[in-house]
Amino acid sequence: MDTVYEFTLPKGYMDRNGELHKKGTMRLATAGDEIMATRDPRVLSNPSYLTIVILSYVVTKLEGVDVVNGTVIESLFTADLAFLQDMYQKINDIEPPVMEVICPECGHAHTVPINFTREG
Repeated sequence: MDTVYEFTLPKGYMDRNGELHKKGTMRLATAGDEIMATRDPRVLSNPSYLTIVILSYVVTKLEGVDVVNGTVIESLFTADLAFLQDMYQKINDIEPPVMEVICPECGHAHTVPINFTREG
């Protein structure tokens, strides 16, 4: 199973010297990443900062940048942030699992989400 994925940012991170950095790696998120991010003081004071914190944990390398942290992630162009958010969702299978079912009455096949929580 792959746990680290390479990427190329559409625009690139521009450092203080005006250099662009586009190539990097992202690892799969862990439950600990999610828990630590929700406890981060920046997230507690501004919940929309959650994305920045989580991405700063899972983006493990950005070519030419010594340390990828929240400051680097929040300095990305919006197109790059959206790209990394999308990549995060895809590699961590954020989409709910689905199952194909066949209607017993009409025989038509349907794709339905699987809900693991029990309601009612």
